[in-house]
Amino acid sequence: MNELTFPQRAARSVGASPLSEKVARAQEIVYGPLIDRVRRSPFHTDVLGHSIHPPLTDVTLGCWLSASVLDLGGGVQSRSSATLLVGTGVVAAVPTALSGAADWAGMEGAERRIAAVHGLGVDIAIFLFLGSLIARSRGRFALGTRLGLAGNAVMAGSGFLGGHLALNRGTARRTGSPDGSTPEGGGPAGAP
Repeated sequence: MNELTFPQRAARSVGASPLSEKVARAQEIVYGPLIDRVRRSPFHTDVLGHSIHPPLTDVTLGCWLSASVLDLGGGVQSRSSATLLVGTGVVAAVPTALSGAADWAGMEGAERRIAAVHGLGVDIAIFLFLGSLIARSRGRFALGTRLGLAGNAVMAGSGFLGGHLALNRGTARRTGSPDGSTPEGGGPAGAP
């Protein structure tokens, strides 16, 4: 008998949680006016055959993780490079978040709840990295480093949920088969 791993059980718990539903409802209120606009924008394209959100996350996360590597191992001489990477990640987070919001707008049920918690984690991480950027610009590099490390820790958990959605639940798919046809009902192919 196949038992679920701890991460699989955690993702399933998030998807079934009434608290996650409250997070989703709150995000609908906060982001409601924006969601319809991004859903009709280039951030919600099917040109790749999948969501544009996952590849955009690589830019944001790559910048932020690289900044933390420089903070921890690069010494004083790497401060300006780490600051540039944090700022670039904050700027890249905008289209990344917009594309994620566009995808979220079409989700239902457990996927919607998991994505809402994922989005909340991303929001928290963006604010941590924005705080890191402000601290660095004021010469408070130790605080900037700590905020960046906290942001990366939050992104690790949030990224796990995003990866679960895209890879295990199939929410990033835009087509259902190699010939480009959409699955019955128009939802993600292979979603349970």
